[in-house]
Amino acid sequence: MKLVRRKILGALAALPMLGMIPAGAQAQEKIVIGEINSYTRLPAFTEPYKKGWELAVEEINAAGGVNGAMLEVISRDDTGDPATAIRIAEELTSKEGAVMLFGTFLSNIGLAVADFAKQKEVLFLASEPLSDAIVWSKGNKYTYRLRPSTHMQAAMLAEQAAKLGKKKWATVAPNYAYGKDAVAAFKAELTKLQPDVEFVEEQWPPVFKIDAGSTVRALEASKPDAIYNVTFGGDLAKFVREGSLRFLFEDRPVVSLLSGEPEYLDPLGGEAPEGWIVTGYPSTDIKTPEHEAFAAAYIAKWGEAPKTGSIVGYNSVLAIKAALEKAGSTETEALLAAMEGLEVASSPTGPFMFRAADHQSTMGAYVGFTALVDGKPKMADWFYADGAKYLPSEEEAAKLRPAE
Repeated sequence: MKLVRRKILGALAALPMLGMIPAGAQAQEKIVIGEINSYTRLPAFTEPYKKGWELAVEEINAAGGVNGAMLEVISRDDTGDPATAIRIAEELTSKEGAVMLFGTFLSNIGLAVADFAKQKEVLFLASEPLSDAIVWSKGNKYTYRLRPSTHMQAAMLAEQAAKLGKKKWATVAPNYAYGKDAVAAFKAELTKLQPDVEFVEEQWPPVFKIDAGSTVRALEASKPDAIYNVTFGGDLAKFVREGSLRFLFEDRPVVSLLSGEPEYLDPLGGEAPEGWIVTGYPSTDIKTPEHEAFAAAYIAKWGEAPKTGSIVGYNSVLAIKAALEKAGSTETEALLAAMEGLEVASSPTGPFMFRAADHQSTMGAYVGFTALVDGKPKMADWFYADGAKYLPSEEEAAKLRPAE
């Protein structure tokens, strides 16, 4: 009993000494990042996206973290609702200690979180929203955007569309910010390249609620020479099926935003159209050393090939790491200073940077044709389009933003 007593007393006597041990020796320092996305609403894109950012966090922490601190991402599902996204953003920053936010998919949610970031003065990296408003008409000091914008991808497609020499075009796009931006940008860019072009029909189905039959009939009735499509997900599948049944695409070129992304192309299976000009992601066909290393690690961890969302999630965390390292701090003002002109020297899609003038990254996209190979859809004859080539000059872009 005396021996036990001496051990207990010895342990108690040592307790005050804990206060003299450096904090880093007691528990490894961490940096908390808040992440918000529509996981239950749009799993086809957001699940690969989450796998991408989780892989990046794992690799960064395994290599020693950022400036000696481990990254911790606290992720929440906004269920596709802007009000829920705002509530989550408040919880992440005020209760969970997040030093910045990233994520979101739908443009209306991205814009809502961007406004929150402005009001609460916290950095927000909009990983996926495509609306041009997020960096231009509604841009703010605290919001940066990673993914190539609606304007950028529409300009990539307009460049290819002009080569077709078709005069009469019809468009179909979801009736919300992204769809409207995508059509406006394509019209503007194609008209620059082909001044005699005419737009003879526009269809604006509600997002995820397309009446494919009436949409296809209206497009066919306008007798266009070519079609520009912006539908995606389930709407794209319905449009493709109905259009094929009614021979809408027979001897009529289609230029289609995002339709080469595996998230949207793979579910079409053998019904996938052939020969559409698309932006997308040819996944494991990309043979650069950086992409091959990423793809191998992703497949080893998740047992499946990466998708577009995977790249967006992975590159988001690479950008966050670069910003934290450059800032040398987690203070918002230091992070904002770091984001201006921030360069990410190496990524699976190549180097990119964030422009100081409009906070848009120069990350590009892949442009090619849809094809069926061994009965499976994929992108063919593709090339990588550098995002910087398809943006207005920084001087022009700065004029598109509100004064701050």
